Amino acid sequence: MHLNPYGDYAVLLAASLADDWPADRAGIEQRTRDFGMTMAFEKTADDHPRVREVVDAWLKVVDAETHEHRAMILNAQMAAAAAFPQLTDHDGEGWHLHYRDAGQSLPAVLEAVISVGTALHLAGRGMHRLGRCAASPCRRVVVDVTRNGRQRYCSVRCANRDAVRRHRARSASP
Repeated sequence: MHLNPYGDYAVLLAASLADDWPADRAGIEQRTRDFGMTMAFEKTADDHPRVREVVDAWLKVVDAETHEHRAMILNAQMAAAAAFPQLTDHDGEGWHLHYRDAGQSLPAVLEAVISVGTALHLAGRGMHRLGRCAASPCRRVVVDVTRNGRQRYCSVRCANRDAVRRHRARSASP
């Protein structure tokens, strides 16, 4: 049985949606597939804008200024979205826990998966393991899944660009 089926993939999925918003519902559903979700989602007319609301609410967790504030926001999101844990065995995934009710819409499923997955990520790896890229003006989300817990940039490109900026600033000063 998988104890944490909402692992890092849920946080990485949320970051992917936040940083590269799909043009339509089909794009959102494809992104869930790309990150390993296998379940089918019933379609509703407002799925696309409602998922955007879920992602925007999650970005408040990303941007929280203190660990306590981050936990408060995330606890409220989980209280609104998550259900009692349930054992399930669907789509050939093996027995695992769901923190949501069955038969929910795409936005409701993502709200539960993202909030619980983020909580598990932060509790398991550290409350500091979520933020924004340190390279100005980049605002992409950084989900730190590194071994040492020091990831500050969304990409090697941003890390290199920031290093060059710092080097030039040092070289320019007398």
